[in-house]
Amino acid sequence: MVRGFKAHGRCLVIRPSRGSLPVRSVERQRFHRSSAVDGHQHTRRAVPDKDTSAEQPDQGERTIVGPPSATQQLPRFAGPSTFARLPRLDEVGRADVAILGVPFDSGTTYRPGARFGPEAVRAGSKLIRPHHIGLDVDPWSAMQVADAGDVGVTPFDIATAIEQIHVATRALYRKTDHILAIGGDHTIALPLLRAAHERHGPIALVHFDAHLDTWDSMFGASLTHGTPFRRATEEGLLAVDHCAHVGIRQTTPAAQDLADDKKLGFATITTLEVARRGIEEAADRIRERVGALPVYLSIDIDVLDPAHAPATGTPEPGGLTTRELQMLLFSLVGLNIVGADVVEVSPAYDHAQITALAAAGLVFDLLALLARAR
Repeated sequence: MVRGFKAHGRCLVIRPSRGSLPVRSVERQRFHRSSAVDGHQHTRRAVPDKDTSAEQPDQGERTIVGPPSATQQLPRFAGPSTFARLPRLDEVGRADVAILGVPFDSGTTYRPGARFGPEAVRAGSKLIRPHHIGLDVDPWSAMQVADAGDVGVTPFDIATAIEQIHVATRALYRKTDHILAIGGDHTIALPLLRAAHERHGPIALVHFDAHLDTWDSMFGASLTHGTPFRRATEEGLLAVDHCAHVGIRQTTPAAQDLADDKKLGFATITTLEVARRGIEEAADRIRERVGALPVYLSIDIDVLDPAHAPATGTPEPGGLTTRELQMLLFSLVGLNIVGADVVEVSPAYDHAQITALAAAGLVFDLLALLARAR
């Protein structure tokens, strides 16, 4: 029994699964989907193009449980308080993708409050409907997605908190194939990358942010929201020659920061470059950089202009619009995405849920990317 998660609104204990089915290779499969009577369960049957009985055991049917779909009977402001009103992980046993809240913000250097980000993003997700128009996919039918609740994390000691997140994430990987985390400040990327590295080895990183987050220290501290990717590089978690920052802009403490970042091996695509050369060229550069490696996508909400995401700890003018970021993400279909996070939502600074809605939409975009890969 593994403890350490707290579901939104109640305690969640992850228990060993009973009868969990291993994830099947879907490259040679077509799926037949049918809706259940209640409208939120889908039966997925694998139909192999050739006889694969010698390669893997027959798994028959697998029922996918999605969020309530009868919106005329259950208003969107009612129902579960999970992300997009999805089932909790303990209700389905195992998931293809688990949504994990990480309510930690002790590594922030300016505005606090990102510890309340997971709650705000879940609230902003209530309007999400099943079909993703941009990528033409229904994630709830293509794969089992569940909400794993929040990591129980101390706000008083950053090193302890990082270890708590790492332990909880590593345990969660026994119940899911992909973790999509909602922060929390960007410090949480380090333990998430540690757990992903344990499964996949050195991974590529596409980091959407206004800031590099590769500083050696901030105010004398080596573990902050401005240092996770320096630590990840030092620990050998990243295939650095396949990593890129996207959306960097405005100000940095010194010009040397950019040179130091380049020495680490990162490529940088600034917001101005996206504006001048266009989304397609930026996407081509990202895809060329990542190649076929397993890749982790990390989205700091401050990559967006404050007009589109005011509720964040270190806002910078001149950022991407929500639509521009979505277009970049949609262009990444086909990458081998193994994990992702959306971080730095500080809801106390929000207006009419502008930031929370944007962040929730980006989480759904990431889920749609994962669904398209199946």
